[in-house]
Amino acid sequence: MKPYNKLSKYRAAAALGLMGLLLSCKDALDVPGRRAIAPELVWTDPMMIKAFLSDIYSVLTPTWVFNGGISDEAVDRKKNLSEYQLGIVSDTRTNSSLDYGGIEKINFFLDKLETLPPSVLSDALKKQYTGEALFWRAWAYWKMVKQVGGVPLILKPQNAEEINSLFVPRNKTSECVAQMTKDLDRAISLLPAVYAHEAADYGRITKIAAMAVKGRILMTYASPLFNPDRAADRWLAAYDANKAAHDAGIAAGNGLHPKFQELWTKERNAEVIMVNQYSYPNHTINFSLVRPQPLTLTGLNINQPSFSLLMSFPKKDGSPMQFDKARLANDADYNTQFMNDFYANRDDRFYATVYFGGTPYPSPDEFPPSYIKGYSLWNVWKYDVKTKTFLNILYAINAGLFHDPGLTGFFQLKGVDTSLDRSLAARGQTDWIEIRFAEVKMNYAECANEIGHKSEAIDRIKEIRKRAGIASGAGNYGITADSQEEIREALIAERQAEFAFENKRFDDLRRWKRYDILNKQGTRRGLYITLKDPANLPAPSDNIMTPSVRDKFKACYIESLDDDETYVFKLDLNHWFYALPPSQISQSKNILLQNKEYAGSCCNVFQIMDLREMPAITGQPKS
Repeated sequence: MKPYNKLSKYRAAAALGLMGLLLSCKDALDVPGRRAIAPELVWTDPMMIKAFLSDIYSVLTPTWVFNGGISDEAVDRKKNLSEYQLGIVSDTRTNSSLDYGGIEKINFFLDKLETLPPSVLSDALKKQYTGEALFWRAWAYWKMVKQVGGVPLILKPQNAEEINSLFVPRNKTSECVAQMTKDLDRAISLLPAVYAHEAADYGRITKIAAMAVKGRILMTYASPLFNPDRAADRWLAAYDANKAAHDAGIAAGNGLHPKFQELWTKERNAEVIMVNQYSYPNHTINFSLVRPQPLTLTGLNINQPSFSLLMSFPKKDGSPMQFDKARLANDADYNTQFMNDFYANRDDRFYATVYFGGTPYPSPDEFPPSYIKGYSLWNVWKYDVKTKTFLNILYAINAGLFHDPGLTGFFQLKGVDTSLDRSLAARGQTDWIEIRFAEVKMNYAECANEIGHKSEAIDRIKEIRKRAGIASGAGNYGITADSQEEIREALIAERQAEFAFENKRFDDLRRWKRYDILNKQGTRRGLYITLKDPANLPAPSDNIMTPSVRDKFKACYIESLDDDETYVFKLDLNHWFYALPPSQISQSKNILLQNKEYAGSCCNVFQIMDLREMPAITGQPKS
């Protein structure tokens, strides 16, 4: 069992819940004043102060997400593209609103810290807590700025009784970035690279985490989304920040974990920079959502890898998978070679990220005689000539199993807690790694390329590929890119494979202003592993990784998993920032101005808004 996480969001909630209980429960002793904790007493108790900070962590720490369907990573079910993906964009169809709840807590916390005497909190702890809070303030602002541009900078607690003071002019994006950088720089100066009590404080924000987030923010600010003219000074600032984070991380003991497959099973490894720890029973993640049916009780078949993701992983020599649609359909030898490369000649990331039918699912589940542990789950296909349709043959081979076999025959494996059987799949304990050292390397590489340091960029990609098990070859690990533009494209491809299902793909495409990558794909495509002879079924104990078994199958390219070739990605290339909802504009008495992309008169400078009743930001535009 995992060690108890002192910083889990549920522990923070429990700490504050205790405060609420003390406030509300009836005191068995009839002692005046014992039915409530006076707010000012919190700031006389180091444990209560720490609980307040833990609550900030609980509100703002990123959690597990299963959202491959918002890009070209995965599909969940047929015809479920959002309106945004279909090009339907308006201010009434957005849910990207502003949320100052966390910022209000942080400002109040920072204000209180300034007045605490050493008798309550030591100077060392005061500095540490200040650094942690400043980090989270920058993080909270960045969540909003990357969505809509400039927002009001509120840096001190507001007085709710002074109504007019709650309406604050919206700052420019550049001013917001400057403030976030300032907060992070101070956090960097106050926080340790490694805590003295490393095991007990694991999960706390460190100097390295603050440096990595600064690098991420400045890289995004330098990217085409915010910097369409590729101003060199922004890229230089981003380069300096990411190189500093990289070098400081190495000095602190961070690095790439030797085996990509172990990143999510051997936790607390050197690659982890920023993490949300999960543990049973208080803070778990429901992996039933992504496990293949029938090896789950409440599964939804979310995050079934699409053709784009399946093809993104290179071969062992670092070269890309070759694909010719016509030859795959008409050339048997080509199809056989494709199948052999697809299954037996990929880099390590493919096998750690994707579960594919025809192999044993790595959980302890067993349902004799339908499914025996160690036997394969045959989520593959046959083609029915009469109906001209593909039929999944899972239940023909694993007889007695039922449920929806899904659309693709492929499922997310990365991060999934497969130590649990299907009855316990909702009790997953795999930590969510928000930032790992591989991202720091890739961010460093991208910025290096943009300022003309091509060899530095390629060296960082080589390090990523070496860890992925790609052969060095002549020392280039399959990298053929040479020009700045070629390296840009290489980085796009490498990030897709390295960070699959880590909530980065869509944000990357947006900051690069590369929705065209989705639109050019058009339909959501798939790859059906299909019996050559529908009557020649494999045995339950067979494994598709065995060449003689694999020879029973061929790969069939599926143009549309939605069964509709007119159902395509059609993202709007003229709307890159999200709108503020009309409700917030009316809430500001129409003084808050809308983004120009939505027929408003404002771009990066907005006017005022009421910060008392802001709905929470939820991320992507509504479906």
